[in-house]
Amino acid sequence: MTAQPHRLLLAYYGDDFTGSTDALEFLSRAGARTVLFMEPPMPEQLARYEGLQAIGVAGMTRAMAPVKMEAELRPAFAALQRLQVPHVHYKVCSTFDSSPTVGSIGKAMEVGAELFQAPYIPLVVAAPALGRYCVFGNLFARMGIGSQGSIYRLDRHPSMSRHPVTPAHESDLRLHLAKQTSKQSGLLDILQLERPEAESLGVLKKMIAEGAEVVLFDGLYPEQMKTIGFLVDNTAEAGKTLFSVGSSGVEMALGSYWTQQGLLQPPSEWPDPGEAKPLLVASGSCSPVTSGQINWALANGFAEIALDTTAIAQAADDAASLLENYVVEAVTQVNEGRSVILHTSRGADDERVGKSTSLLAGKETSTSQLYGTALGRIVREVLAQTEVQRIVIAGGDTSSFAARALGIEAVEMIAPLAPGAPLCIAHAPGSPVDGREVNFKGGQVGREDYFGMVANGKEIQLNVL
Repeated sequence: MTAQPHRLLLAYYGDDFTGSTDALEFLSRAGARTVLFMEPPMPEQLARYEGLQAIGVAGMTRAMAPVKMEAELRPAFAALQRLQVPHVHYKVCSTFDSSPTVGSIGKAMEVGAELFQAPYIPLVVAAPALGRYCVFGNLFARMGIGSQGSIYRLDRHPSMSRHPVTPAHESDLRLHLAKQTSKQSGLLDILQLERPEAESLGVLKKMIAEGAEVVLFDGLYPEQMKTIGFLVDNTAEAGKTLFSVGSSGVEMALGSYWTQQGLLQPPSEWPDPGEAKPLLVASGSCSPVTSGQINWALANGFAEIALDTTAIAQAADDAASLLENYVVEAVTQVNEGRSVILHTSRGADDERVGKSTSLLAGKETSTSQLYGTALGRIVREVLAQTEVQRIVIAGGDTSSFAARALGIEAVEMIAPLAPGAPLCIAHAPGSPVDGREVNFKGGQVGREDYFGMVANGKEIQLNVL
């Protein structure tokens, strides 16, 4: 199957915002002009971006129940289907965060399979560039993306095995998925992937012919991603859309293959973003990786504003005065030249996490919606009152709500920072964040000095304000 240059090659729907910027980065690195929208774009919106080759939609389904997911995904997938692109990808977290009741990847597969009527669903979760490896169907993850942390089988991962919403109890993704859907899963394993491409393609086609509705691809080494891209692209039917599911490994694989085919031309270099201080950070992450980054930042000159999440939860819709206090404090610190971190927790052991979960148990509003929206509202007002040019939103589940509260319509990558978390320019008509730089960071992303690196625009060693 051959696509034409300067036409949309791929459209994806991300199940949260940080995961969506992850896919944005790998498409942009491959040379595809890509814009990430908050909602499926209208034709007039697409027309504003000349030379588009890929688009994304930053969704929020990772935090939804299956019924709500289906109501969200049907119109979103239908909108992407109307674009008549060769590939539509449902982008999930590289640690496969999901369960039968929250963020069900199986439910997304069922909706996509029904709508797109594809011969099978490629499932690509391995992303070696992010420290995510799939071997004989089992997922392994490095502790921290862009770090030198140890690699763990997913069900023994210190963070993911203790995730507060979707803890990982099974590393075999086929077994994990079987709890969410009855679709039959096959596996193209690491040994089959190492065969000559034509042989691997024959194995894959035989698997599909024998009834595999979903095929999981192993992946261990970066060079194997191009082979996966070849296999996925060459099982797409001409004139039809192939629906796939997986991490940004899908973009890595197809981008690598399309580059080899001459459809894409990776940029020779990216501009140096330079430093932007003071930096404003809003964290809704419970990850121990982010907790370590907050600790580093506080030891290196950042000011701390710890949100009283219990008070916010109890205030519910009447939290304006409470949030205004945080705005005043942040503006004061920024005007004194200090970078600021607003946070809702400092790790899963923070007592605020347990209290918030108890307070919101059985209620329609989730912790991610409540605190993500609160963080977005605070940041929006701080930006309206200061000259802050660069912000960080940390936390996959909360970031989607924060971005919407900020009034962001779309983002576009302007420079790489850490794998999976590019520096972007925000397109947000009528909002103070419009034209400013924003970095969305998943909980597992980055080294200990991450916030200092973002403030400096590059890797750093010493203190930063």
